[in-house]
Order: sequence, then structure tokens, then C-alpha cells
Amino acid sequence: MPGNPLMNDPFPSQDERSEEVVVHKKLLVTGLTGFVGGHLQAHLRSAAPEWHLLLPPEGMDLTRPETLAAWCGQRPDAVIHLAGQTFVPEAFRDPARTLEINLLGTLNLLQALKAGGFTGSFLYVSSGDIYGQVEPEDLPILETQLPAPRNPYAVSKLAAEYLSLQWGISEGWRVMVARPFNHVGSGQKPDFVLPSVARQIARIQRGLQAPRIEVGDVDVTRDFLDVRDVIAAYFALLSSGKSGEIYNVCSGLERSVRDLISQMGTLSGITLELAQDSSRMRRSEQRQVKGSHARLARATGWAPAISMEETLKTILSDWAERVLEE
Repeated sequence: MPGNPLMNDPFPSQDERSEEVVVHKKLLVTGLTGFVGGHLQAHLRSAAPEWHLLLPPEGMDLTRPETLAAWCGQRPDAVIHLAGQTFVPEAFRDPARTLEINLLGTLNLLQALKAGGFTGSFLYVSSGDIYGQVEPEDLPILETQLPAPRNPYAVSKLAAEYLSLQWGISEGWRVMVARPFNHVGSGQKPDFVLPSVARQIARIQRGLQAPRIEVGDVDVTRDFLDVRDVIAAYFALLSSGKSGEIYNVCSGLERSVRDLISQMGTLSGITLELAQDSSRMRRSEQRQVKGSHARLARATGWAPAISMEETLKTILSDWAERVLEE
């Protein structure tokens, strides 16, 4: 028998209590099939049950606006825009395609959201690469550092930042920009230095390769962060970030690539010989990188939680399994 809605029952049933605490917010995420997207889905399952993920339709393509309408029309409470062309050498090879995906694809997404009646929070995931060449005396890099992109990828990300922020102003949306620095973890393509080294170590351990690691320029420093910490920062921004603000997402530590490779060899129990491969050298190389996440910490209380040793062990373990499938 249904209860009287006019009566104040101080002892709601178990079903009623469950309905009160389970409040799902709708989350739309682009780039779910990528490296970060996979980890984001794992984060939702383990640490963010309040979010309901709106899965993209089959054939969704940011460069084809007609594939976005129904998805964006579900009126998500928040959007994390991860998708993009992220490989710098590919951006030099085909800058037009990079701009089409990263800039015009972002415009298509914004327009589809507007047409669908979106009024929520929009987090644009940019890149620390937009800062370009920063002198050692200007480290750590703050968000007030004047951008100076040195490759087409960074140009496309900076342009999409401004576009997203402009839409926040014009449409009254809560829009924030995250600028992640180098982030690493399981599932990453071997196009990047640490997963490339981990893959080669796994091949050495399997007898598939001599104990010789092909590398690019390892005498540089980078600000590496575990991808799981990066995702935690994104959700912290959805919760507590300020509209119209830009936030560095980084460890705040400067680490030598050569030292990290040496540490990976130690963790694997093998002695590595490094051989420089000219095809792995990148143009417009920044020699030193170190960012500041002070603004992010002040706004959200976020701080990195995963040690670099744990991250390296995770990458090595991941590739120990993946080489068996190659």
C-alpha cells in the first residue's frame, strides 16, 4: 500500500534510501577509444559512480557533424573533450588534417552541443606543448606563460582552447581548459618514449631483440605524470574548477628521460645499451620541461598520488603482456 505523501516518515525504506543516494549525472566524453579514454572509463567504474557515461554512436566522427547531433542532444551535464590528433610527427606530415580534427572537430562538437540545448560544464583537454620553447630560468611553467607553439599540433590545440573559451563567454557555459604535460601509463602506443622503451625491454626479455634500445634524444627532461593522476585532475576540475580558467596538469617535477630509461632497466633486471635512432628525433625539441600545478591544487585540492616507480612498473608489466600478442 503506497504511503501518504503528506506524512513525514522519518524511517524511509531501504529502496527509498537507495533512490535518494544514487544520483547520476550524464557525462559525454570524446576520444573514449584512445589511451586516456580507456583509463577514464576505468576511473568511472571504480571512483566516480555518480557519473553516467553517454556512449558515442557507431561511426561518430568529429569531422562529420551529422554524426554528433543525436549524441550531443542527450543534454549531458558535463563534457570532457579528449579526442584529437596527438602525435607531433604526424602533425608535421599532415598539418591540414591535424587542424581539421583538433580545431574544426572541436567547433563541430560545440555547435552540436548548442543545437542539443547543452548548458553544462565543458572541459577542453589541450596540451602543455602549446607553451613551446621556455627558457630554463622561466621554469616551472605557469599558466601565465605566453604560448609560443612550435609545431602544427600545438597550434591546433591553442586555437581550440581559445575557441572553447569564447563559446563559454558567448553561450554562458562553464568552460575550463586543462593543459596536461607528458602523461604515461598502460595501454599507450609505442610512438612515445617510455612505452617504446618498455616494449623493447619486453622483447629483450623474450629473446626477440638484442639488449640494445633504440631511442631518440634522451638528454632532455620532461614533466611526466601517471595517466590515472591526470584523469583524477579532470574530474576534480569538473567538480571545483573555475569557469574561464586554464589549468596545468603536471607533476611539478623535472625528470631526465635518460635516468628514467636507466630506472626501467634496473626494475627489469637487465643492462641496457642505448642506440640513438635519427628517425626517432623530434623537430622543435624543448630541452627542459617542468610545470607548476599550483593553480589546479588551489582550485581543487588535487595533487599527484602515484609515484614514478609505480608508473614505470605498470608500463613494464603492460608491455610484458602486449608483446605476446604482436
